[in-house]
Amino acid sequence: MKNKTVAAWLAFVGGPLGLHRFYLHGLGDMWGWALPIPSALGLYGIQRVQQYGLDDQASWVLIPLLGFTMAGCALTAIIYGLMTPEKWNARFNPQAAPDAPPGRTNWLTIGAVVVSLLIGTTVLMSSIVFSFQRYFEYQVEEGRKISQ
Repeated sequence: MKNKTVAAWLAFVGGPLGLHRFYLHGLGDMWGWALPIPSALGLYGIQRVQQYGLDDQASWVLIPLLGFTMAGCALTAIIYGLMTPEKWNARFNPQAAPDAPPGRTNWLTIGAVVVSLLIGTTVLMSSIVFSFQRYFEYQVEEGRKISQ
């Protein structure tokens, strides 16, 4: 039986690695195997910033991939946590009764939703701000080069 609380926490904590997808759909899930790719590219972007500095244009694209992946997984955790027991059990535990305990919401489930909302929103906004700030600073520098 697939537990809603476990799935919500896996989506938040291990979502960028696809752990929630593997828990719910098994190791053959292609989306689960695809999730680590943008996460690894984002970590590579962070490494590029450490190596080349904030002016590295490739990092402007790569770092937000990690942030958007983390924010998407946090949203998935919220969706899982807010799903009704009947819908959860019908989708992930079809052999169980509609009100079976694995689909019920408890305080740990609510905790996963709250933490996902707080951190997911922060990561999403930080990713957007980082990308746009670096892009506009680049545009200003290019404008200065042209005007001289």
